[in-house]
Amino acid sequence: MPLQNRVTPFGEIVAVDARGMFIGNRGIIHDPATRTLTARRWTSKAWITCTCDYRGIRRSVMAQRSWTELFFLDEATALAAGHRPCFLCRRAAADAFRQAWSIGNRVAPPTAAKMDATLHAERLDHGRKRLHPLAVPLGELPDGAFVASGASAHLLVNGQPLLWTPSGYRRVAAIGAVDRVLTPPSTLATLAAGYRPVLHPSAGR
Repeated sequence: MPLQNRVTPFGEIVAVDARGMFIGNRGIIHDPATRTLTARRWTSKAWITCTCDYRGIRRSVMAQRSWTELFFLDEATALAAGHRPCFLCRRAAADAFRQAWSIGNRVAPPTAAKMDATLHAERLDHGRKRLHPLAVPLGELPDGAFVASGASAHLLVNGQPLLWTPSGYRRVAAIGAVDRVLTPPSTLATLAAGYRPVLHPSAGR
């Protein structure tokens, strides 16, 4: 039975067989004795996205009293859920993200703690995922942004929505009304300023 450690664009943590391209964490939110999640969904404002391969380190997933290993289909999924690149194992990506954040949000290059505090306010609404209004036409959102149509999440690539599934993206003939944006506003501005997240091959970019 798969562990409950796969994150959706809605920020939910589910149990599925499909593997992800990235790993990350929100602190310690599991019981290593049972390898199950506790009632908490974060213990830190630093929600980060890491590479699955770092200096040959191998971890026994959810078996230690250490950070809880969470997995993402791709980086765009992690960004939609409210995570950011890790400054330790993904330094180049994190620096590029910070620079684009500075340009897109018209602020001085922020510290990691400053980005975390901003994202924490933008990703949560009374403990649940905060959904943001669609402020511009769908075609004007940047590549890598996620929008919601009912209970479905769609990635935008070249102005076209792709349906997210745990194993990859699917092209659909049409989608319902898009009523909310999943990607936090500060990250959305970062994407608009040129940051290019790593996408799953099924996105076809």
